[in-house]
Amino acid sequence: MKQYAIYSGILVIGLLLGWLLFGNPKDTSANDNGRDVTASQQMWICSMHPQIMQPEPGDCPICGMDLIPVESEAGGLTPDQFRLTPNAMALANIQTTTVGQVVGEEMAIKLSGKIGANEQANTVQVSYMSGRIEKLHVAFNGEVVRKGQLLATVYSPELYAAQQELITAASLKESQPELYKAVRNKLKIWKLTDDQINQIEKTGEVKENIAVYATVSGTVTEKLVEEGDYIKQGQALFKIANLSTVWANFDVYEYQINALKQGQEVVIIANAYPNRTFKGTVDFIDPVLNTASRTVTLRVELNNQEDILKPGMFVSAKIRRPNALTNDIMSIPSSAVLWTGERSVVYLKTDPNAPVFEMKEVILGTQTGEHYEVLQGLSPGDEIVINGTFTIDAAAQLQGKKSMMNRSGGAFMTGHEGHTDHEKSSAITEDHSHPMKRLDVSPVFQKHLKDIYEDYINIKNALIKDDTEKALDNANRMLESLNGTDISLVKDDALRQWTSLEKEIKLAARAISMSNEIKTQRAQFKPLSEHLIKALELFGINEKVYVEYCPMADNNKGAYWLSKEEKLLNPYFGDAMLKCGEIRQVIE
Repeated sequence: MKQYAIYSGILVIGLLLGWLLFGNPKDTSANDNGRDVTASQQMWICSMHPQIMQPEPGDCPICGMDLIPVESEAGGLTPDQFRLTPNAMALANIQTTTVGQVVGEEMAIKLSGKIGANEQANTVQVSYMSGRIEKLHVAFNGEVVRKGQLLATVYSPELYAAQQELITAASLKESQPELYKAVRNKLKIWKLTDDQINQIEKTGEVKENIAVYATVSGTVTEKLVEEGDYIKQGQALFKIANLSTVWANFDVYEYQINALKQGQEVVIIANAYPNRTFKGTVDFIDPVLNTASRTVTLRVELNNQEDILKPGMFVSAKIRRPNALTNDIMSIPSSAVLWTGERSVVYLKTDPNAPVFEMKEVILGTQTGEHYEVLQGLSPGDEIVINGTFTIDAAAQLQGKKSMMNRSGGAFMTGHEGHTDHEKSSAITEDHSHPMKRLDVSPVFQKHLKDIYEDYINIKNALIKDDTEKALDNANRMLESLNGTDISLVKDDALRQWTSLEKEIKLAARAISMSNEIKTQRAQFKPLSEHLIKALELFGINEKVYVEYCPMADNNKGAYWLSKEEKLLNPYFGDAMLKCGEIRQVIE
């Protein structure tokens, strides 16, 4: 009995201690600052199948892998906000700017063009008689000639006969003065000078060859005949341009036309003289749009007395709009804008002291230079992403937040419960209620894009085999393909989209081409893939492309790549985890 009493006492004491240590959850909650509440909200997810999520740890019912905890939205983030790590910010070279911090120089319209001859001062030196060119005294294009300078010597049977008529008429000028005047006038029509005519009349000798003199001063821009050529009356011999004034001709896109008027001041810089500016005014805007390039020609007449501006030189121009310096214009750089065909979106940095971002839809006005007016969606002082925008968008999609392709947010590139395995493997990445619009581009541009894609596939195959040298070489080939792309084939929204994507693709390809480290090459292969995926979605290459995904790449953050076939070969791990991944999208 004594022994039972002792056991009973120990049991009572143990229960009391257990209640004191682990009981009273209400007080513990208060003392722990709500940590138990947070713990109760912890969710667990499969790294291979993100659609599998449950409130407690365990195994994935599809692949059997251990579930991992989902990172909580700590720090008071709203459902639309997401955070990037400092490492991701550095790798993507994320840069931001403050809305409204734009000076007048940046708001100028920037144009590219060429110097051309002033057509109003151009002259064509023609032949005033038929005959054969015996001697040319202008040897090459570009030669400067003066009015009255000897250009050529011509043999003309007609002129030979006319000289004989003059000699005969001169002997009869007292009795037949009208005949004499008519013969002299005929020779003058053929551009013989009074001195030449008087010499023939005085000597009474018929000259076989007659000299042809320049009727204007200028520069020979084109020599149209050679010695020995037979010429007809009125045939062009030379094109002569007066280059004391020249024209600067610029291409103006449709969206820029409404901001330009005749008489606006223009500041011009020639590539040949980067430290010197030339000023002029808009002299002419072509009233007819070129339907092939979707541009009109804007012309500025420039003084060229120093003869330093040569036809054919490349020049750039800045034209400041009249209201460019007013404070009521809120503008953002064009690199900050992502386009979906119907919507324009930017990424807002919501916390000045932390890498927290959120997508914002904006309504834009006129484009001026490299900036857009903002009509709605932002306020002065907002901080927005201007470099690495596509990388930010990819991060938003991966975290299931609102993005360019997913207007309402939610899981990105995941399968759906209740779907078959085939349906899960080919799930389309975009939000079907707001699909990403395929942009209309030239088949020739699609061919250029396909060449870039082929270079990408070669980089991927090299990474699969851990071959850093081939990856480096093919990255250089991709850069050559990118530089050879004719952007004149892309217009309007497609041009803006491609310009942003091309910049990011080049950055990633260049980083791969500059490293022999497989780890660095694979790190840069991720943004290269993300931006090329968007390019293929937007423009297409008339070929089926598979978008594949490995959740364990990039330290379990996940990464995508493109493939020509359904077979999974992982470029992020190579032989170490060759077949890790799944198909997430098929781009038709």
